[in-house]
Amino acid sequence: MHYWVGSFCRVINNGKLYFPINVVAISDIIKLEKDLGNQIPNKSWMLYLLELFNSQNFSVELNLICQFDNQNYFEAIFLGINRYRFKNILPVTYHSYQRIIHLDQKNYQINFILTDQTINKSETFNLNIKGTNFDYKILNQFTGIEWWNKTGHFSYPIRYQTEISQLMFGLIDKNDSESITFFPHNVLISNKDGYRNEYPITFQNVRLNNNCICYTISSGLCNNGLSYS
Repeated sequence: MHYWVGSFCRVINNGKLYFPINVVAISDIIKLEKDLGNQIPNKSWMLYLLELFNSQNFSVELNLICQFDNQNYFEAIFLGINRYRFKNILPVTYHSYQRIIHLDQKNYQINFILTDQTINKSETFNLNIKGTNFDYKILNQFTGIEWWNKTGHFSYPIRYQTEISQLMFGLIDKNDSESITFFPHNVLISNKDGYRNEYPITFQNVRLNNNCICYTISSGLCNNGLSYS
């Protein structure tokens, strides 16, 4: 079974709530604060999501994936298909990772950029999508957790306690068309799957840091995603 819980990212300005127009990139920082142990069922996996949806509701993701067999890694995903497993940047407890997804219409590609900020090391995967009917217009950004359970109808404890911060969207710089300037989201709207589930996680320590939303995902119990405004 497939479950998810989390939030859509928004901006509020002068009382108006919206997702910005002309967004070409999204980003966040995920810090692995604590390894909570592996309780993932056999043949199953879970994901810490950084995800965008375009005007066709097609998804693009740069996720931390944790598996039943202790394989933990970052993966670039396009239209639900795993496209690239990052080889040089691996998840390590106490490290912080910046994740960026850039829809590069000029070069007909999607750029997935992963940086281990703790050791100042980066890895990039460029996915060529020339010839597809993909619309480069971004309409949504999602942050949260997803479970794939191949043995039962339940979600299960997460592998890592994590801090999510710097939830941002990127626009082409007005003075330099080759550069992207990032701006913070300041609203989260709760979202989850269509099941009436309780999820074995909590969203804690929600706050603004340098005008950017930060929160912690830890073990616990909730029945909705995170809302913040």
